[in-house]
Amino acid sequence: MGGQSISKKRVAIKDYVSWFEIPAIDFDQAVSFYNEIFGIEMTQNITDVNAMAFFPVTSGIGGAVISGPGSIPSDKGPLIYLNGGKDLNTILNKVEDAGGRIIMSKTLISEDEGYFAIFIDSQGNKLALHSKN
Repeated sequence: MGGQSISKKRVAIKDYVSWFEIPAIDFDQAVSFYNEIFGIEMTQNITDVNAMAFFPVTSGIGGAVISGPGSIPSDKGPLIYLNGGKDLNTILNKVEDAGGRIIMSKTLISEDEGYFAIFIDSQGNKLALHSKN
């Protein structure tokens, strides 16, 4: 009170996302979709309760496709931006053949920030891609 100032030290967080999960009803179809558009082979862990397929990462933020109780695909809610690599069109051009739908083609954010595109995956989830070029 009365003129006393308290200084709060702000701590910057390097990454505000630490993990993501993309819900699926048809687990095999969803895993095939992401394997196809990214040209990867996801490692799977299937239990009595749920099934998960992990995006391969060597560093940085990881995530998985998940199927099980409470994993309900949606085109509403938060939007996850997946790494589109050097040019997101390389991945985006595979979306429709893999069973997805493009709802916004490659669009410039700014010269500094790069490009983004939005798609619906094979399960009905709305996601985005981002790339610098």
